[in-house]
Amino acid sequence: VQLQASGGGRVQAGGSLRLSCVVRGYTFDVSSYAMRWFRQAPGKERELVAVAGAGGNTDYAPAVKGRFTISRDIAENTVDLQMNSLQPEDTAVYYCQLLNFWGPGTLVTVSS
Repeated sequence: VQLQASGGGRVQAGGSLRLSCVVRGYTFDVSSYAMRWFRQAPGKERELVAVAGAGGNTDYAPAVKGRFTISRDIAENTVDLQMNSLQPEDTAVYYCQLLNFWGPGTLVTVSS
């Protein structure tokens, strides 16, 4: 199983970015499992950002609630993360996760 994330980049504070992660090489029903976005800022531990459950439920870390939106396309096996009102503290490498599989990460840099 491979997870490939894209959409990172550099943006000014207040701006938006959309991350996308596609699952490839699977041999099971991906839609039966939750998918998550994590992030890891320099010098900090990796933290959970958002979850999209198998049943369509979503949950967010308090720091991003109201600014980030996670969504899944079951048919395409993708999970996106729409990030609005970005702040410098959102600067991190963002990773998508499915079960014990991780994508390589995509860097988001927010300048003040």
